[in-house]
Amino acid sequence: MVERDLEVQEKRELEPEKEKTVPGKFYVPYTDIYENSNALVVVMEMPGVEKGDIDINLEKNELIVEGHIEFEKYKNLKPVYTEYNVGHFGRSFRLSSEIDQDRIEASVADGVLTLRLPKVEESKPKKITIG
Repeated sequence: MVERDLEVQEKRELEPEKEKTVPGKFYVPYTDIYENSNALVVVMEMPGVEKGDIDINLEKNELIVEGHIEFEKYKNLKPVYTEYNVGHFGRSFRLSSEIDQDRIEASVADGVLTLRLPKVEESKPKKITIG
């Protein structure tokens, strides 16, 4: 196992292709994607975003995720130390035909959004027996 020092990651500002109607900066959430035999699992960090402030839309094979911050919560705070700027989050993914778009599931807990993107039956690995 390789030992590494912990480093603070810099937030990357999202450069949207379209105009946003929501005021404030948008950032790219840190994201991990895992694959198993049944699905892709997407895990996104969205600190400060409440469940009701996350929009997930599917349009023309593009999965669009946006998390909106309620800036009023931060209005009178005077931070002693901060590692990230407060802002909205946005990310999009182009889905392949291997994803069953009708069965996508989402959950959020402690500022972490988890999306489960099930594979269509034809894409799942199969064991071939020798006859």
